[in-house]
Amino acid sequence: MQRRHFLQSVGVATSAILAPAWAVSADNNPLKPAPLFHANSKLTCLRGFQGQDVQSEHAWIEGKLPSDLRGNFYRNGPGLFERGGQRYHHWFDGDGMVHAWRFTDQGVAHQARFVRTKKFVAEQQAGEFLVPAFGTAIKAKIPMRSADSMNAANTNVVQMGGRLLALWEGGSAHGLDAQNLQTQGVVTWAPELAGMPFSAHPKVEADGTLWNFGTMMGKLILYQFSPQGKLLKHHVMNGPNSAMVHDFVVSQKHLIFLFSPIALNIDKLKSGVSMVEAMEWQAQESTKVLIVEKADFSKSRLLELPALMVFHFGNAWEENNVIHLDFVKSADMGNFQNWMPKIMRGEDVSSEPSTPAFLSIDLSRQRISMTERSENLEFPRVDPRVVGQRNQFIYYPVAINKTENNALNGVMRLDRESGKTDSFDFGDRCRLEEHVVVPKSVASKEGEAWLVGVGFDIQRQTSFASVFDAQNLAAGPVALAHLPYWLPHCFHGNFYSSSA
Repeated sequence: MQRRHFLQSVGVATSAILAPAWAVSADNNPLKPAPLFHANSKLTCLRGFQGQDVQSEHAWIEGKLPSDLRGNFYRNGPGLFERGGQRYHHWFDGDGMVHAWRFTDQGVAHQARFVRTKKFVAEQQAGEFLVPAFGTAIKAKIPMRSADSMNAANTNVVQMGGRLLALWEGGSAHGLDAQNLQTQGVVTWAPELAGMPFSAHPKVEADGTLWNFGTMMGKLILYQFSPQGKLLKHHVMNGPNSAMVHDFVVSQKHLIFLFSPIALNIDKLKSGVSMVEAMEWQAQESTKVLIVEKADFSKSRLLELPALMVFHFGNAWEENNVIHLDFVKSADMGNFQNWMPKIMRGEDVSSEPSTPAFLSIDLSRQRISMTERSENLEFPRVDPRVVGQRNQFIYYPVAINKTENNALNGVMRLDRESGKTDSFDFGDRCRLEEHVVVPKSVASKEGEAWLVGVGFDIQRQTSFASVFDAQNLAAGPVALAHLPYWLPHCFHGNFYSSSA
């Protein structure tokens, strides 16, 4: 579907297309402007819902759904930001809302439910915030027994061992029923791991082996799971000092972490500010590169880079004792501490650029080299069949031709070998979330896949799922599945094919 056709068809959409009703009462209609959020139609997807679940049995399909794209596309993100006349200051604080986009022979259906954490249930009953949040200073009104007392379960959702896991990096995973998204409760992998942090960015290799980590009070917890979801081993070790480690990456033989130089000012924290406000960027310090052996978690080495900020990695692989990895690089914590609070107030302001970066880590010489590109982007993903193996392609949502802000409004494929890119620009009409790679068949090669994601249409004030041919992004989406309502913007998710 060419860009002009997409814009024309959306512009002439009739009111009949919007006929399917909300699965909530009129009093809880999330289209009603939030009182603590500036009336900004470009950022409607950051207003948040009021705690209601929603569903639509039949999305309106523009274009044609590929016949081999069948399965469940799960997404997770913060969905509620206000209670009792108070609004969270930071995007990371909202209560988790898990979405299921179900691709079937009958079309696309959508369902979304809030994760019923203890925090969510208690605060919904009270009608006010009861516990501190990561980026908002709130005085606790109930006992804080562990990090799970403030667990928002709002960052990612993965399928493991026959169930879904809603993830939040500071505490436990929450189990969900994959069919109806009902919350089953906190997951404990072993008695000694109760309440231990389980990050929102596990890495799953092609054979189903899952690796993850958690950080807490200077400690790094490492996990390995079988394809069936059985905990195979875990390890607790001392880690470099950093107040936040969001993601990591795996290669054939190693787990690799970048610890950005972020200090937590305890005095500020004691004075009553939030954790985000108490974090301090130490530009004079180095970024620590921790490399841990998969075969033996007790074996590791530590290297250094100049100070840089990283949230998300794409992939890693190694050859001739050299690890190659890619990530998205920012200069410091500016977006995290300044831009996010502004957009949470409804201010459509420009963010600092985040750009592709690439490391080569020579393990024999203990040396690191870095190269960079200039595109402004985030949320890198690779074909799931090459996680931890050599990959040719990386896919991103990207800010294209933006003058007023750096909103992600396009998708891009980067060929690591040639440096060439393929992209599509939605223009100023849309804001895009992460897009994931869905192989067309088990036997297909890397990149012979569909690129599936979610976006928000600013003019229509509704959300949609987009499907691209990953080999020809410039041709535009082959299909768009439009909902009759808008959704809170999500962070991460995964597609699970019916044939897998």
